[in-house]
Amino acid sequence: MTSKHIEIEGRTVEEAIKKALKELNLPRERIKVEILTDEQKGLFGMPGAKPAKIRVSILKKKESS
Repeated sequence: MTSKHIEIEGRTVEEAIKKALKELNLPRERIKVEILTDEQKGLFGMPGAKPAKIRVSILKKKESS
């Protein structure tokens, strides 16, 4: 089950994930990542022509019994 989600862009998917983790102040295992668009390289293979975009959902904590 998930609750809140945000969309984040970065030069790469990994950079976008790191931004999301920092913004949400959560560890990687507490989020679900959906890649909306991969980054696209620019002219002559230069990075960053189009950023990667992801949707990050916060996973609800499991309650212990």
